[in-house]
Amino acid sequence: MVPPDALTFERAGLAAWPGIEVEWDGAWVRRASNGYTKRANSLQCFDPADGSDAEARLEAGAAWFRERGLTPVVRTTPLASPALNAALDAAGWRTIDASHLYAMPLGEHEADSEGKLYALLDPEFLAAQQALQGHPDELMARMRALLSVMAVPAAGIVVYREGQPAASGLMAIGDGIVVTGNVITHKARRRQGLGAAMMRTGLAWAKREGATVAALNVQADNDAGKALYRSLGYAHQYDYLYRIPGDAA
Repeated sequence: MVPPDALTFERAGLAAWPGIEVEWDGAWVRRASNGYTKRANSLQCFDPADGSDAEARLEAGAAWFRERGLTPVVRTTPLASPALNAALDAAGWRTIDASHLYAMPLGEHEADSEGKLYALLDPEFLAAQQALQGHPDELMARMRALLSVMAVPAAGIVVYREGQPAASGLMAIGDGIVVTGNVITHKARRRQGLGAAMMRTGLAWAKREGATVAALNVQADNDAGKALYRSLGYAHQYDYLYRIPGDAA
């Protein structure tokens, strides 16, 4: 199977992790979600040929984020126009959080016997995520707000051991591609195969829902995460970066 191109993956990601407020400027999109995740609170270009007036449009985008109390962030994938990248360089925007997109054809996966699927806003799923992620209530409120605008098939996944949440994540299907996020394993239960069990549980659900490809984003320095995903069959597709103003905290 020939893997989809970057545009297909990025369009699926936009549907699966949409942002609460979305505004298009040509092929550039701004997303704001009260600061919950950089991906849902960033500017991104979806067409390398769309580089006209890049400096002015970048300034307008940065102002748009500041008006909402957010640090301006640009997500630069292989679809970013050279003019946007040049404008970022000229303005002294620095690079953070180098990341990869991993993907694979979606085959058969066996769900864990103690794995459970939830609606994204189910209190039990949110409680498991909060306990495992260590999110304070204020951050969980921002997470709930983002999850509430998801309009594609999606599920929260929790794997239990001894009656307690041991690993969790969520999956959403955009354009036949299941995108995974919020993956976390209890600190005391890492290296026990529980992250893989959670992933298999979710991927089995996605296969039943008609997904044919699986994708996810992982930071370049997350060696444990990359090893987990490779063990499931995921492979590196392309790199991307985040850029923030040079004077940003």
